[in-house]
Amino acid sequence: MYDVTAIGELLIDFAARDTDAAGYPTMKANPGGAPGNFLAALSKYGLRTAFLGKVGTDAFGGLLINTLKEAGIETKGIRQDSSVFTTLAFVTFDAGGDRSFSFARKPGADTQLSFEELDLELIDQAKVFHFGTLSLTDEPVRAATKRAVEYARKKGGWITFDPNLRLPLWNTPDEAREQILWGLSQADVVKISDEEAEFLWGITDEEKAAEKLQKEFGVKLSMVTMGPRGAYLSNEKAAARAACPRVMPVDTTGAGDIFGGSAVAWLLKSGKAPEELDEKELAAMGAFASTAASLSTEMPGGIPSIPSEEAVLKKLRGSEAV
Repeated sequence: MYDVTAIGELLIDFAARDTDAAGYPTMKANPGGAPGNFLAALSKYGLRTAFLGKVGTDAFGGLLINTLKEAGIETKGIRQDSSVFTTLAFVTFDAGGDRSFSFARKPGADTQLSFEELDLELIDQAKVFHFGTLSLTDEPVRAATKRAVEYARKKGGWITFDPNLRLPLWNTPDEAREQILWGLSQADVVKISDEEAEFLWGITDEEKAAEKLQKEFGVKLSMVTMGPRGAYLSNEKAAARAACPRVMPVDTTGAGDIFGGSAVAWLLKSGKAPEELDEKELAAMGAFASTAASLSTEMPGGIPSIPSEEAVLKKLRGSEAV
């Protein structure tokens, strides 16, 4: 049995580490892809996870599979394809550590996954099925993802969703909006950023965004992240805010994914359904996830930056003492 199975992109993040006088960056390769980061956080905190995706037969594809294995993620659902190259993302940073993305994905291996290639036993055996919208940008992976979500829903597990908006990967903003809205309509648990809520609806109030998710889309647990301002968590029963501890960020790559994975790990360990959490429990879940995500920004990369549970709890105890 698995706690969470995810479908989606697995790629290499090339992150800028220095820039020469002409403006050309020196890049460091890190394992990446939002679903992989999400699952790695869950695995870090003791949950059993599995991945459905595709990489190339190139060196990067092999590295990514080995990285997920080392993170404790089941990789038998990852296909390798010699006809396409593993997707690459090039990440540059501004003075505050915020990112800009450029992608080598025309097509990337992750977009070429078909439904027939999915190991459906990994969905059959999972309590939760997770997806994001980067696997909805292109065919055949769009159809594969939608059929996998339908399959998982029929099995009765929870569906978790992260919009993970990356506009450069979409043909138009309207197409991105259409597919994100479809994803929201399928989900029990949603992690969405304040920027994504503004993109979708022009809403800048996190409480109104959470209310919209619950009333219009039937989401059972809404988690609106606001970068260093923390997060707002809400279900029909209660709501709570979570603050981020003070950190010295060097790379925010994967922080949102790590928030999502940490929150879902806390939720599954609680033994409660998303709609059953009370205010105190929502606050505790938000505090754990916000702290894990914040600590991750002090290290480069996504998967390599996930802090240990001991480090998160220690930081939480320190914050409570202040």
